[in-house]
Amino acid sequence: MATDVISESGAKSDFWQGVRLSMPVVVASAPFAVLFGALAVDNGFSVLEAFLMSALVYGGASQMVGIQLFGQHVAPWLIVLSIFAVNFRHVLYSAGIGRRIAHWPIIQQALGYFILTDPQFAVAEARAQSGQTVGFAWYLGLGLPVYVFWIIESALGAVFGKLIPDTHALGIDFLLPIYFLGLVLGFRKRPLWLPVVIASGAASIVAYKTVGSPWHVSIGAIAGVLLAVLLPPHHSGVGERP
Repeated sequence: MATDVISESGAKSDFWQGVRLSMPVVVASAPFAVLFGALAVDNGFSVLEAFLMSALVYGGASQMVGIQLFGQHVAPWLIVLSIFAVNFRHVLYSAGIGRRIAHWPIIQQALGYFILTDPQFAVAEARAQSGQTVGFAWYLGLGLPVYVFWIIESALGAVFGKLIPDTHALGIDFLLPIYFLGLVLGFRKRPLWLPVVIASGAASIVAYKTVGSPWHVSIGAIAGVLLAVLLPPHHSGVGERP
């Protein structure tokens, strides 16, 4: 009985630790969630449809792409392909995070993959790199608030969108990129960090100028992965055979 109480207390502590870590993401993503809701209504979506898209798709950039294509009589397969291009990086995230959560039950793993986002992956990977276990309670605390606030703020944007000032004029659209930059810098001590970042950034810029959005996101990610595969990390050599 005492062991169960300690285990439950530890799970609660891990959950709230995750919640605290999620707050910067909640704040940074809020303008984009509200903006999505407003744009969705402007493109012919109802408030309910905007709400359901955030709840079921749960992919900020891909949702933006989707609402822009839905109203332009674009072939359904092209819409699906475009959204897949934006979200392709999540295939890479899932492959990476899978080894960290393989010890979870299948249902928990499925939920973990559903709420997986860029910052969710980065923070979980950093925790694993530090030698700590990525537990379900901690991971849920990290991801659930972001998901809940995203769909609520999307709905608010859909309802009150016309009252919202231009986010670009206010400068709040820089919050999320700055947060992502901080996440990337958090991995700067890992081998090949700088070459991978440079390769990903250069490939993304070239793709944006040539192929266009949203393909540049996936192309940049693939370029970084390929470089990491082709150039294995350099080890210190301590305790290793020559």
